[in-house]
Amino acid sequence: QVQLVESGGGLVQAGGSLRLSCAASGSIVSINDMGWYRQAPGKQRELVARITRGGSTNYAESVNGRFTISGDNAKNTVYLQMNSLKPEDTAVYYCNADLRVSVLTPLRNYWGQGTQVTVSS
Repeated sequence: QVQLVESGGGLVQAGGSLRLSCAASGSIVSINDMGWYRQAPGKQRELVARITRGGSTNYAESVNGRFTISGDNAKNTVYLQMNSLKPEDTAVYYCNADLRVSVLTPLRNYWGQGTQVTVSS
């Protein structure tokens, strides 16, 4: 059983910072990449940032230059440092991972339960 557990969400004023963490646990053989998505009320879930095991990253244009994704392969953990937060960053942030639970199985996609980030103006 694989679990992705997020932490670090909360309420912050505009211009402030938050750091999200997501730890993957369970019978994991390898993780190909991990990322963060977000979903605001009434909107579709969207990619925020993603990082590969080798360290390659990509960001949504709306967060580029403000958010930084990083990972710790040894801990199966990914982080999202969010600076200069804006009210429009308010959303539930979800961790996502492509990983293998066996050398014989293909990559599968997993989601965390989400953590709320609220930015007040």
